[in-house]
Amino acid sequence: MRRGAVDNTRSVNPPPPSIPAAKKLTVTTTPNNNNNNGTNKNNDNKKLLSPPAAGSDEEEEEETDISSSSSEGEDISWISWFCGLRGNELLCEVDEDYIQDDFNLCGLQSQVPRYDHALDIILDNDPLSPLPADVDGEQNNETESAAELLYGLIHARYILTHKGLNAMHEKYKRVEFGRCARVSCSGQPCLPVGTSDIPRGGSVKIYCPKCEDIYFPRCKYQSNMDGAYVGTTFPHLYLMTYPSAKPAKPVQTYVPRIFGFKVHKGVK
Repeated sequence: MRRGAVDNTRSVNPPPPSIPAAKKLTVTTTPNNNNNNGTNKNNDNKKLLSPPAAGSDEEEEEETDISSSSSEGEDISWISWFCGLRGNELLCEVDEDYIQDDFNLCGLQSQVPRYDHALDIILDNDPLSPLPADVDGEQNNETESAAELLYGLIHARYILTHKGLNAMHEKYKRVEFGRCARVSCSGQPCLPVGTSDIPRGGSVKIYCPKCEDIYFPRCKYQSNMDGAYVGTTFPHLYLMTYPSAKPAKPVQTYVPRIFGFKVHKGVK
């Protein structure tokens, strides 16, 4: 009975005060949940570390957005803007050093109205003599049209120089001037040409070096361009400067037939 009494007292006695109940609970649960606690701690650490990482990514995205927006918002030159317009793919960007040389612009002042203001627009310069305050929108449009005319006439001169021919040669290699529509030419790259050197004397045309004929551009926007912006000399001087660009003439020629018989050349 003493042993039983001793056993009863042992079972009834409360836990030692030196070991709190919470510690007992943690001690009893640790053997089964060591791995889980480690993973939970790692997860907690990840949770604590994840907000700064997300914030840094957002900051990087914001920086990239700001940089992209700033790059998009950067001012481009008037020349780059004008050559990038739809329908002006036949034009190249004229070097500003060429435009700033007065010798290269000799004789253009009498052909372009508001010459000084038009030149300032092309070079993105602040006009020395600003327009009057009473200038309306119509007169402002006339000044912009004068800048377009002046740049086109300068362009016709520039593409006859070494730098201009080289710039047009790069566009020709990229087939930016289009291809010939004739079947026998097999998609031969073409060159722009004007039928007159006088402004408003005719629209720009496309010259095929293979069949040696001219056509209207396929793009309706290019058909509105003045042919004087290219001139009558460019394609022929270009082929003399770059002989390798001149293709061989087509071997086969189309022969018209009626019921299998050739049509006589004298028949109209």
